Amino acid sequence: MNVFYEESGSFKTGSVVSKTDASLQVDTQHGKRVKLKQANVLLEFTSPLASFLDEAHGLAAELELDFLWEVAGSEEFDFDALAVEYWGAKPTPLQLAATVMTLASAPMYFYKKGKGRFKAAPEEALKAALAGIEKKKREQAQIDAWVEELKARELPDAIRSQLMSLLWRPDKNTLEYKAFDAASKATGLAPVKLAREVGGIPSVPAYLMAGFEMECFPKGTGFGKYMPATTPTDLPAAGVAAFSIDDAATTEIDDALSVSELSNGNKRIGIHIAAPTLGVEPGSDIEKLVFARLSTVYFPGDKITMLPDDVVSAFTLDEGKPCPALSLYVEVTPEFEIVGYENRIESVEIAANLRHHTLEPLFNEDTIANDPGVDYPFKRELLWLHDFAVAREKFRGKYDPTRPQGVDYNFAVSEGKVSITLRKRGSPIDKLVSEMMILANCEWGRQLGEAGVPGMYRAQSMGKVRMTTRPEPHVGLGVPQYAWSTSPLRRAADWVNQRQIVSLIRGEKPEFAQGDAMMFALLRDFDATYSSYLGFQDKMEHYWCLRWFGQEGVSEITATHIKEDLVRIDGLPMRTRIPGLPELNRGDQIRLQVIRIDELLLEIEFRFVGKVGHIEAEPSEEEEG
Repeated sequence: MNVFYEESGSFKTGSVVSKTDASLQVDTQHGKRVKLKQANVLLEFTSPLASFLDEAHGLAAELELDFLWEVAGSEEFDFDALAVEYWGAKPTPLQLAATVMTLASAPMYFYKKGKGRFKAAPEEALKAALAGIEKKKREQAQIDAWVEELKARELPDAIRSQLMSLLWRPDKNTLEYKAFDAASKATGLAPVKLAREVGGIPSVPAYLMAGFEMECFPKGTGFGKYMPATTPTDLPAAGVAAFSIDDAATTEIDDALSVSELSNGNKRIGIHIAAPTLGVEPGSDIEKLVFARLSTVYFPGDKITMLPDDVVSAFTLDEGKPCPALSLYVEVTPEFEIVGYENRIESVEIAANLRHHTLEPLFNEDTIANDPGVDYPFKRELLWLHDFAVAREKFRGKYDPTRPQGVDYNFAVSEGKVSITLRKRGSPIDKLVSEMMILANCEWGRQLGEAGVPGMYRAQSMGKVRMTTRPEPHVGLGVPQYAWSTSPLRRAADWVNQRQIVSLIRGEKPEFAQGDAMMFALLRDFDATYSSYLGFQDKMEHYWCLRWFGQEGVSEITATHIKEDLVRIDGLPMRTRIPGLPELNRGDQIRLQVIRIDELLLEIEFRFVGKVGHIEAEPSEEEEG
């Protein structure tokens, strides 16, 4: 005697060895002996065991599902009862087996209700299920067609329109993603390489920008609708001739300086900061934009501003116009001792916007040490401010003329070509401006702290710089506290601090009280977002460095050893690791051969050629704090 039974969702056959009321010992068709529950047996038969399943499967393939469903009725039924309806009065074991196998293999048509029992699906449910199957077939056919196009290095229009999303923030449920993923696997190419192969990435900067915008500006970089700012007209005039110092590309001019003679022989320095918060109400549309963007994004060739152009234009410290300003006046003795501070909210007339490229040839270390007699705007003020800046640097404990000077890199991009120029860090211009800004940020931070008004501070005690709402020392700068306050057109931290300082000066309730949850949230978001923006700037600068190699045809370059396998490429803001370097000392110069560049993947590979010499290495960013 043989049996046909169901086990773990599969149909099997076996030869009965022994039998009780509850169970059987069976030798399967593969020669394995198993114990079965009687409840699992669907039918017994005497026909040959070896061919039974194959013949039953063949017979099941011939059954008409739609007809079975029609004759099944709406009530539960046993498979053998339906077999009688379909085959006739006395179906054979093979016909019975074929029937139950067909019923079990069509869950859309028949719901399983127990051992050998089923119920026909309602008509509406069956229609919906069949429509779903048909839809999946059509979708799969579309996916297959797109895959073939991609394999042939053609980019379907439907995928082209979503390509950047597929590369940066894919929705894995879309047909476009499934097709692109399948094509990527079929071609053995990573998604971004496949996109390049099919012509979907004509510009690497555009590709990188698309990823950045999806991460940080998912709604786009436009500002939308907002109530415009109002420029205050009732501010007292400062009565000073102020000047700013910035590079030629700067449009958000946040700070300006003035120097006045006092009757007691002292000088009064004015540190004048653009005051957009005077024309923007708390909680307004523009402030919401500030708290959403948190900072201007800078990268070679362009920028994404924190504030709309009309707001920047209204409050930037442009030459030849009176500008709303928050001013810190500092009284300084001839010995460069500070003897007094004064805050003012006022209108400052900007006499000149001095630019680095025109000022630096006239005002630099050589001309300061050996005055050639050449005159230039604000020469007297600049020379005195430089001497005062040196005194402030000494006061902070950061003056070290023997320390190697670092460099800054300027990127200029035009029509796909890049120019990378070096500028020594710590030039007289840099020192003058930075010391005045450090002075203002330190002093305003002190005033906020003593008044118990929270602000956004940069602090450093050991290691990494962090942000806090209370004044804490910044050992890297050598100051007891440091509250970013001098760039309110470009940074939300400075915007918030300006609001707090203005309220302190006016004796009003500050926008943010001590322990305000909104302040902590803004600080956290600003810190994370600012780091993200800087990371994007680094990525774009790295790309343009790679572009520079190909543009200039550079195949060999020198580098300076930092530590282990880490080197700094000379003349570029680029660090890289070179596996297999010989034993080197910090500052050793080496020659490197360019082996491979992949601009899209932002990869460059060098080979060590040999040692050149040794230079006094500039401090690393970690050492500078």
